[in-house]
Amino acid sequence: MPGADIAITGIGLVTPGGCGRAATWRTVLAGRATATSVPELPWPACPVADYPASRGSWQLDRHTRFALTAADEALVDAGFGGTGVGNLDANRTAVVVGTAFGGTTSQLAQHERLLNKAKLSPYLIPMFLPNMAAAQLALRIGARGPVLGVSTACASGATAIGTAAELLRSGACDVAVAGGTDAALHPLWSAGFRTMGALSPTAARPFDTARDGFVMGEGAGILVLERASDAAARGHRGHALLAGYAATADAHHAVAPDPSGRGAERAVRLALADAGVDCSAVDHVNAHGTGTQLNDAAEAALIARCFPHRPSVTSAKGCLGHLLGAAGAVEAALTALTLSSSHIPPTAGLNSPSPEASSLDLVTGSARTAARLSLAVSHSFGFGGHNTALVLRTLDH
Repeated sequence: MPGADIAITGIGLVTPGGCGRAATWRTVLAGRATATSVPELPWPACPVADYPASRGSWQLDRHTRFALTAADEALVDAGFGGTGVGNLDANRTAVVVGTAFGGTTSQLAQHERLLNKAKLSPYLIPMFLPNMAAAQLALRIGARGPVLGVSTACASGATAIGTAAELLRSGACDVAVAGGTDAALHPLWSAGFRTMGALSPTAARPFDTARDGFVMGEGAGILVLERASDAAARGHRGHALLAGYAATADAHHAVAPDPSGRGAERAVRLALADAGVDCSAVDHVNAHGTGTQLNDAAEAALIARCFPHRPSVTSAKGCLGHLLGAAGAVEAALTALTLSSSHIPPTAGLNSPSPEASSLDLVTGSARTAARLSLAVSHSFGFGGHNTALVLRTLDH
């Protein structure tokens, strides 16, 4: 089934903007920055506050609990219920979940107990293994199709969604539960990012002249994906269509993006080709937009080259912070909501566009209502030179 459109029939979110799709969307649409002080961290971060932990998840790492809670919402949204896959064949249900850090906070906590000669949890190993968010979700819903853990650093969530779409197109499954999750607000990881100059001591300012790094966040975004024809047959339209996907690598540097942005640009152009559309058809760009000097400059350059017709551009990281392995999945969900609502969220923290971004149509200040939005691209990039691009379009395009 190559080239088949994939319907996003369910969305579940756990973010610093709120627990649930509606709460997160309200926060992002309002452009409200969620950065706050966290007792164990020296610089601001964007933590998830209260959220209803999924039942039976006390022995799991926080990032897995986030994924289960988001999946509960996504499955209900898709009409399958939150604790199973309804009347679908479990053998035809796939799970693909991306993460950058996995359960490393539990790993570090248990190592501290070992050093103090305290009793270790018997759940230590399954708490931190990077495949466990996907595995525990599959266990929870009884999915017996392909179950994959994906890690492409901060592109992980988007890569997971693209991988799930390819499984659907290949006929390997009929439903895919896919997305990303991370919960790495730990002093060690904060110190590591600070040492390399990636973190801002104050606030995230994507594409701003005064940008000085990202703000760490945590959360999860889980989508339910189906072939559009299958979703239509059961009478469920969903939110948007995933029309194209591509992934490339920079082969440039371990942590710095290729300043030319050529690798990322190739991912965008390949994803558009996968969707069967030209760059000129894009109405909106959901940017990776971290607020770091190097990323924003390279990304602004590729957007300007690919889209000289100036589609609207926004980044959620000024509001939610950088959700690491969850970022790409949450931002894909926000892109779907942008298309379905015709409302474009502003980029929080963006007050004075940098010279590199001055030619872009950046949405600032308040949300923008669009007369027509048919096609959007969401970019996600990760350390190691990972580039992932997703192309989404409206259901009636």
